[in-house]
Order: sequence, then structure tokens, then C-alpha cells
Amino acid sequence: MTIDRATREDLETILQLQYLAYQSEAELFGTKDIPPLKQTLDEVVREYEEGIILRMTDEQNRIIGSVRAKEQDGTVYIGKLMVHPEYRRRGLGSALLTEIERWYSGKRYELFTSTRSVDNIRLYRKMGYTPFRQEAVTDELVFVYLEKC
Repeated sequence: MTIDRATREDLETILQLQYLAYQSEAELFGTKDIPPLKQTLDEVVREYEEGIILRMTDEQNRIIGSVRAKEQDGTVYIGKLMVHPEYRRRGLGSALLTEIERWYSGKRYELFTSTRSVDNIRLYRKMGYTPFRQEAVTDELVFVYLEKC
């Protein structure tokens, strides 16, 4: 597996991976009405222009993982950490998270996930992140914010 910076030409493929990877998150809520499944290519392009998007490719050069980040006021906001469902549980999410931290070495990192995403929370805690607040979006959706300093 290789991790490097995504190109503009990769963004559509990364968005398609996002639609696939976030199906499991949607299942936690019994609805496909979650932001990652409604994001547009224009929005991904804007994130690409404002920060860094990394891609993970396999031996056949297929994109099987990705993560995004941008820095603002000394904090790096990490989001859309995803791995193709067929490649999960192999440490690839940890590798992507480690690599995006290298791109922004020595900063404070922040990310969030749903409180229902126990696997995500377990991964983030294992990687040194600690919860610092929760925010209810709806009765069903509560985000937990985690940081690493």
C-alpha cells in the first residue's frame, strides 16, 4: 500500500469511495441521509483547495483509502478518514491517520465521529486521541470530538 497526496484527478474516485465507505455509518442510523453520502464533487474540490487530501493505493494503483485535513489557527482538523470495506481491519486507517499527522507535524489535531461509531472511537483512542466534548445534532445523532496534542 502507498499513501501520497491526492491529485485533482483523484477526487471523483475518492468521492465514490466515500459513498461506499460511509454505507456502514449510515446503517448505524438506519438512513442514508448523512452528510458524507450527500457531499458533492464541488465540495470535495473546495476541501482539496483548502487543505490536504491523501490517498492510499493498492498494488494495482486503485484508491482504497483516503483522509482529509486542513489547518486553522494552530489546529489541524482531520476528516473523512475512510478505507474501502474490503480492506478494513488491517491497520490501514491507522496508517492514514499517522500519515496525515506527519503532514502537519507538531500541531494539535482534532476530529469527530458519531457516538454510535464505537470502532472509530476505539481507533482514535488507540492513536492517542481523547474526547473533549459532545454535540447533539439531532435526537439520533451525537458527535464526539476528540483531540490529540
